Amino acid sequence: MPSKNLSSLKRLSATEEAALASAVPLLDLRRQYVQIRDDVLAAIERVCASQQYILGSEVEALERELAAYCGVREAVGCASGTDALWLALAAAGIQPGDQVLTTSFSFFASASSIVRAGAHPVFVDIDPRTFNLDPRQVESFLGERRRSKLVALLPVHLYGQCADMDSLRRQAEQFGLQLIEDAAQAIGARWGDRRAGSMGVAAVFSFYPTKNLSAYGEAGAVTTNEAELAAHLRRLRNHGSPSRYVHEEFGWNSRLDAIQAAVLRVKLKHIEEWNEARRERAATYDRLFAEARLISNRDQPEDSAPIQLPFTAPLAHHVFHQYVVRAYRRDELREFLTARKIGTEVYYPIPLHLQSCFSYLGYGAGDFPEAERAAKEVLALPMFPELTEEEQRWVVKSIADFYC
Repeated sequence: MPSKNLSSLKRLSATEEAALASAVPLLDLRRQYVQIRDDVLAAIERVCASQQYILGSEVEALERELAAYCGVREAVGCASGTDALWLALAAAGIQPGDQVLTTSFSFFASASSIVRAGAHPVFVDIDPRTFNLDPRQVESFLGERRRSKLVALLPVHLYGQCADMDSLRRQAEQFGLQLIEDAAQAIGARWGDRRAGSMGVAAVFSFYPTKNLSAYGEAGAVTTNEAELAAHLRRLRNHGSPSRYVHEEFGWNSRLDAIQAAVLRVKLKHIEEWNEARRERAATYDRLFAEARLISNRDQPEDSAPIQLPFTAPLAHHVFHQYVVRAYRRDELREFLTARKIGTEVYYPIPLHLQSCFSYLGYGAGDFPEAERAAKEVLALPMFPELTEEEQRWVVKSIADFYC
């Protein structure tokens, strides 16, 4: 490993010196709460005064506002992002025995929801630069190994960056596949001039407390431009019922509660500002890592640098749900940062095709090498809109200290 010039990181302020004895969390929601506390409490009080706690006017208002934000005709709130995935698949007509193509490198729900719908996940490897589904691998699979039961394509917009939706939409159209976006981590992201949530027959969002747009509990939504599909979603989330005590099909209890909707309505007004703050902090990390000479440059082969920064595709508007680097000796580095009370996380340590519950699909080690390599190298660093540059400097200096 080449020596590093760390002089720009040696000059610490008093606050940075104090960081030796203070934590830098992976995420700190308290800083966000103090900014919006009055509005949030007023929204909760509004729900409590109405005594309308499940669905109702707050949920309907959130659905309208979310649809407008994403640039679609309909949004349907539900109980979680995981339920949103199942609802979207079921409403789109995915049947038992069908196959749905998706990435092997994502949160478990991306694939488990396919199983919950009765279908079989079919995995494809990732683009090593973006960590998203690789359109070249998809094209190869569809062209050479297409199966008659494959009916849908489920790309994941991982870490806040949209997958290559131009290529994937073209492939879905060519092979007659339903295209459903897993946008759980990508509220506000764009591919070209289109927002995440507007580029498939349906798209799903999670409002889990760690997300860019976060509830104070579980919540999710599905967006679509198809009115009939939205009506089907609303039946499915409410026990398959179009009206009280009338059940046309077997659905689920996945109703969104009004308090979560009210909180999300407050936060939705700030999402553009918060996403832009995340993008600014990502740019700050990029600059600090370059100053520390921890990354590759023109005179330094990429494999000689200990840190590889996130890559943003030219057409992508990345909203950095996570700031994820590839790190040499990742696990040792993480232990070192933990000792300095710097929060990190690994998203995700085991690719989906190697999860034991999917062993029946017949995949094994080596089938998707890029997903497997990413699982060994990725490390999420502290990322939230209120993160200070001093905290970021301490994170980068600590990483530099590890590699010295």
